[in-house]
Amino acid sequence: MLANETTLTGKQKRFLRALGSTLEPVVQIGKGGVVDSVIESAAQVLTVREIIKVRVLQNSPEEPKTAIAALARATGAELVQVIGRNGLLYKKNEEKSKIELP
Repeated sequence: MLANETTLTGKQKRFLRALGSTLEPVVQIGKGGVVDSVIESAAQVLTVREIIKVRVLQNSPEEPKTAIAALARATGAELVQVIGRNGLLYKKNEEKSKIELP
């Protein structure tokens, strides 16, 4: 796995997990797996929100951890956590950041 330009500390991950606990999944990975349309929509939402929850549906051909890690790599986002079929991705918006990391 390639390391992104920023690696989150444990404290930052805890902070982001707390923020993510109330979020609804906005991107779903279905039977097509991590396809271009999924990557594009995830990238667009990350630009606006900086943190998103991703759900891997039952009909996805990939394991949730693999699919969410692939989506993180494809969007250049940080993989904060994977619990069950849900994952949390974070990508700082360099122009207008909303989330101030500790």
